[in-house]
Amino acid sequence: MFEKWLDAYASHTTSEKKRYRIGTLSGIVGLFSNLILFFIKLIAGWLSGSVSILTDAINSLSDTASSVLTLLGFKIAAKPADKEHPYGHQRFEYISGFLVSIIIIFVGFQFLTTSIERIINHSKLEASPLIFVLLIISVGAKVIQGFFYRSAADTIHSTTLRSAAQDSFNDVYTTIIVLAASLLEFFTGWTVDGYAGTLLAIFIIYSGISMIRESMDDLLGTRPNEQELAEIQDHFEQFDSILGYHDLLVHNYGPNKTFASIHIEVDDSWSLTQAHVVSDHIEKHFKDVLGIDLVCHLDPIAVQNEEHTRIYREVKAILKSNQLNLKFHDFRVEELENQLKISFDIDVPEKTTASNDQLRASITRDIILKVGPAEVVIEVDRLSLLKH
Repeated sequence: MFEKWLDAYASHTTSEKKRYRIGTLSGIVGLFSNLILFFIKLIAGWLSGSVSILTDAINSLSDTASSVLTLLGFKIAAKPADKEHPYGHQRFEYISGFLVSIIIIFVGFQFLTTSIERIINHSKLEASPLIFVLLIISVGAKVIQGFFYRSAADTIHSTTLRSAAQDSFNDVYTTIIVLAASLLEFFTGWTVDGYAGTLLAIFIIYSGISMIRESMDDLLGTRPNEQELAEIQDHFEQFDSILGYHDLLVHNYGPNKTFASIHIEVDDSWSLTQAHVVSDHIEKHFKDVLGIDLVCHLDPIAVQNEEHTRIYREVKAILKSNQLNLKFHDFRVEELENQLKISFDIDVPEKTTASNDQLRASITRDIILKVGPAEVVIEVDRLSLLKH
């Protein structure tokens, strides 16, 4: 809805400056709009004596505090890396989201207590057409605010603004409930305001807890989603010079700070210079195209040795014939004094019920039958990110 305008507003800037400008603008818009909505609802609640409207008003006040934290979060996140924080400050955006969640939960518990007291005392509210008009205005304002936040979140891929957008739409639903309760009590005389306030307070607490979980996930670090992994894999498939890749690790230090490492398999006959040129090319590609600071670890594979190649194919056939269709990497063949030593890693699907020892014993038995006497060393990986 607002994407084109936001793109024009932050055009001709770097991605980090664009993020800061749009994030700051969103914080300012949220600050003033939530402050106005707080006063509108406060007046409506004061005139009617409605605890549910006052609960909704304080919820808007907490949204104002959230906007302040959003502003602060984007400002600190935009600071460059320094000696104490070599990976930058972008994770502060997650911390500001966590603090906002704490405020929301606190407000929810405060008004849960107030609403229960109102139910016990059977307090009635005094409503008028003006109150209903004020509530309808606040619903419209929140709808516009929600779409603005969502557009900003989509433009800069911000989880903080996406949460703010969801919170705005949640406020639309809560205000509609308040409006419905006020109308019901106005026309029927039933004292439902306290019950509506209780439902809203529980909803606010639940929203705060959900936001805490999201913020904690960002701070602790989570597995990249399947779409991100597929995109990374598609780019690796472009490099025909490497034999394979595995053991991807991704570390996120903020929305625009992603570091990763990968093992790439190369021909062991390459010179060190040739291997370095290839890995450097891959790292530069990922930085320029995906914005990922990638580090490649070289795994040399003996593709020129006919005997090693034969053993490699035998092992590959054994693993492929297995019902699990196991993938393997880091393949090595060492010629010891009395026998061969064959070592490799296998990637095991999460749903596999066989234990690591059972898998090792079964695969080792099949390899010795096909290849002959050998020491077989198998490392089992059940947390592989890439399906290769």
